[in-house]
Amino acid sequence: MADAQIFTGKNVEEAIAEGLRALGLSQTEVEIEIISRGSRGIFGLGSEPAQVRIKPRPVSAAPQLEPTIVSAPPSSEAPQQRDAGRRPAAVSEAETVSQVIETSDAVSAIAETEDAEEVEQIETAERSSAEEEEQLAQLASELLDNVVRLMGFEARVVAEWREPDADNEQRYLLLDLHGKDLNLLIGRRGETLNNLQYLVRLMVNQRLHRWKNIVVDVEGYRRRRMEHLSQLALRSAQQVAQTGRALALEPMPASERRIIHLTLRDHPDVITESSGEGERRKVHILPRKSA
Repeated sequence: MADAQIFTGKNVEEAIAEGLRALGLSQTEVEIEIISRGSRGIFGLGSEPAQVRIKPRPVSAAPQLEPTIVSAPPSSEAPQQRDAGRRPAAVSEAETVSQVIETSDAVSAIAETEDAEEVEQIETAERSSAEEEEQLAQLASELLDNVVRLMGFEARVVAEWREPDADNEQRYLLLDLHGKDLNLLIGRRGETLNNLQYLVRLMVNQRLHRWKNIVVDVEGYRRRRMEHLSQLALRSAQQVAQTGRALALEPMPASERRIIHLTLRDHPDVITESSGEGERRKVHILPRKSA
């Protein structure tokens, strides 16, 4: 009979199912040892697959109604290899953060709003005293530092209160992360960064029981991205005004679509609107009709 083999999956159940399929056996015909239950990490970072060792039972062994499943204690046999350049898995305390937010997709779904609200809605937040702002900055910085550390990164949080700007219609607390190899915290088009920002806002809100405008950034990424999107919007608007033909931009997350809308809100020759659902939602730039 074949020796024991190791199989992986997103979770233990999937790993066992994959092993049984590959071996062509049922659970009553094998012995199953759980090597690792895996880890989903935070926002998909530091995740590891579940691993099980499956060994066919000897033909002479008496059949059992239930399979034997053993959880192996930690040992030197447990796989510890990781791909080059990959971040280490978050430590066990990261489960506390994972319970607040299950997946980055769930965060994005909650944070997603209609574009009209993105442009017109202004969150109501009371102006805090200097002492309250200092306390809030310290609290938010500590929370962000803990989350980033649990995700396996080493970074320094620089907190600073900023006055309203093109992307924030009221005074806000900027938490800018500085360190090495932090690009993974930005993610594709800033999606991971947006999820991290949402999580910090949520945790602060749970502590203070009131909404505060907190912006999380990585070494000035948001400012550079905002400048790029504003320039893109103006160039596209010029093209639409010259040709008279509507233009659709690439799909963008809600925060980036908002920048396009705000940049062109008072443009004399074009208007903007959005269409599509979820990740495929995009901004359309159309010629402004003459009165």
